[in-house]
Amino acid sequence: MDKPIPPRRPLQQGVQAGIITEQQAQALEALWQQTPEPAASSRFDLTHLLYYLGALMAIGAMTVFMELGWERFGGFGVLGLALLYGVIGLGLQRQWEARGLPVPAGLALVFVVCLTPLAVYGLLQGLGWWPESQPFRGLFHRIAPHWLALELATLLAAVLALTWRRVPFLTFPLALSLWFLSLDVAELIYGAPLDWAARGRITMVVGALMILAGLYVERRQRQLALEGDFAFWIFLFGVVAFWGGLTSQESDSEWDKALYGAINLGMMLLGVLLGRRVFTLFGALGFFGYLGHLAWDLFRDSWWFPVVLTALGALVIGLGVLWQRHQDRWQAALRRRLPWMDRTP
Repeated sequence: MDKPIPPRRPLQQGVQAGIITEQQAQALEALWQQTPEPAASSRFDLTHLLYYLGALMAIGAMTVFMELGWERFGGFGVLGLALLYGVIGLGLQRQWEARGLPVPAGLALVFVVCLTPLAVYGLLQGLGWWPESQPFRGLFHRIAPHWLALELATLLAAVLALTWRRVPFLTFPLALSLWFLSLDVAELIYGAPLDWAARGRITMVVGALMILAGLYVERRQRQLALEGDFAFWIFLFGVVAFWGGLTSQESDSEWDKALYGAINLGMMLLGVLLGRRVFTLFGALGFFGYLGHLAWDLFRDSWWFPVVLTALGALVIGLGVLWQRHQDRWQAALRRRLPWMDRTP
């Protein structure tokens, strides 16, 4: 996970009260970012791994890996079982919260939200409003317009849960539902099943919008001084969707391939500026994929390409040394010039 956001609001209040200057506030903020966080507040140990692994297994059982076994219970039977699991999940959430265990309590709440598609499916099937030819076989088995009710209900459940408890992981079902909703809405508007290229373009646009939403959420979180990282999963889904949609596009033009490499290089730089490793990771994958295309397709058996690439690598290392020397001053200058990077409330 990314480094927690330092408390900026007290600094800004000190500037407004005339206690410190804006330059002193920026210097203190830079010092905050360079100071290691206490191990107890930032570590991701075996306990957290077991928490998330167990939660993802339970969520996967009710979403990704759902098969036809529950069909024997009928629509209202499926609804009843989903509600029963939901009550158990809420009970565990309240119990763990009372015992001062916020991580498993939040994961239990996410599990309850992820039961929403199954419950809505059971209700619609029980009322006879679900197509008999398309049974519920998990969230990822089919993309169809009549799934809009399931996705909208999941969005509503996630928003209500976030209103009730500020759990950052609740943005996970929220972002996932938005992605599926965008594909289903596009297919409904188009009036026919979308091909792979069309889904890739839609996914790329949705990913870019999610990245913008992540920037807004991150800014609002700083303004409200909320604990946790509510933008993490939004950024993750946004980057995966944008990069996956971009990579799925096919082109025989070298200019398009060069543009693909440039975009991925830009993602790497953006990841550094935002402090979000997910941008850098996927940008690096795409950029090295483009370098592989140059080496194996365009400049195969060329003696000078490795030489040029080695020189460029040395130049990049030199830029890294230069950036390390002036990082604080350049980042402060960028934050002053780019409003979406401004950390002030």
